[in-house]
Amino acid sequence: MKRLLSAVAMILGLAGFGLNLSAQQDPAPSSQTQQQTNATSQQSARSFEGQIEKSGGKLVLQELWTNTAYQLDDQNKAKQYQGKNVKVMATLDPTTNMLHVVDITPSESR
Repeated sequence: MKRLLSAVAMILGLAGFGLNLSAQQDPAPSSQTQQQTNATSQQSARSFEGQIEKSGGKLVLQELWTNTAYQLDDQNKAKQYQGKNVKVMATLDPTTNMLHVVDITPSESR
């Protein structure tokens, strides 16, 4: 009888240990997924060139050669360049036509 109880206790202990291992492994894939998402966001940042203009009370980047106006998520960074030609490093949200600004620098006029 003692052997049976010992065997049951050992099996339950191993089953519990196995559950704890899987619970400890769950955060790693989530962290890895987050790192991949961050890397993708950083890799998708690209350069946009145009002029910072006011449109509907907001500052936008107006690409002159494509005649496309992009909304800018960082109005404070854009404010100092209003009316000037700039290069904007940003990621584009195509569903909203919003540029998520990484950096804005003056560009040479063409």
